[in-house]
Amino acid sequence: MKKIVFATNNIHKLSEVRAIAGPRLEIVSLSDIGCREELPETSDTLEGNARQKACYVRDHYGVDCFADDTGLMVDALGGAPGVYTARFAGPDCLPDDNIDLLLEKMHGVVDRRAEFRTVVALACADGSCRTWTGSVEGDIAADRQGDGGFGYDPVFIPRESGVSFAEMGPEAKNVISHRGRAIRAFIAEIDSI
Repeated sequence: MKKIVFATNNIHKLSEVRAIAGPRLEIVSLSDIGCREELPETSDTLEGNARQKACYVRDHYGVDCFADDTGLMVDALGGAPGVYTARFAGPDCLPDDNIDLLLEKMHGVVDRRAEFRTVVALACADGSCRTWTGSVEGDIAADRQGDGGFGYDPVFIPRESGVSFAEMGPEAKNVISHRGRAIRAFIAEIDSI
């Protein structure tokens, strides 16, 4: 089994990615390798941020590492929050703050189309860095629906299901989610890397 570092300490993301990857990979977190510093995310693109994080860990800890960056692009908001999805309501905000701000901005808006997109970057010891992308189209709910998942899950309704990510079980969510699609594309090529 190949061991690889996932550039996160978010237990929800770590659990989700481990479930998607299954037994093919042993996925360890940043804390497992003693990395406790804040990773750089200064790019204006999801791909740039994913590459920055993966390359930082590889360069400072000498291990193969993959990182992801995810954005929620809402049509009526001109693609916002986009690259600022995790800090939409400010640098120290909580997920509920982000949802509150999104619902406030979407109040009374008819066009609720949105897309979730994840970019996964893998930085290897040979200096290479490759990326994979996954996305899912959906709509922003008028209010929170369900109590599962994390982040924007209670207000994102993928078109393929008709219910919010927060109303789906983890297995059902992983089949159609943006992160699930990006991770599966990455896993499908991991043996050739």
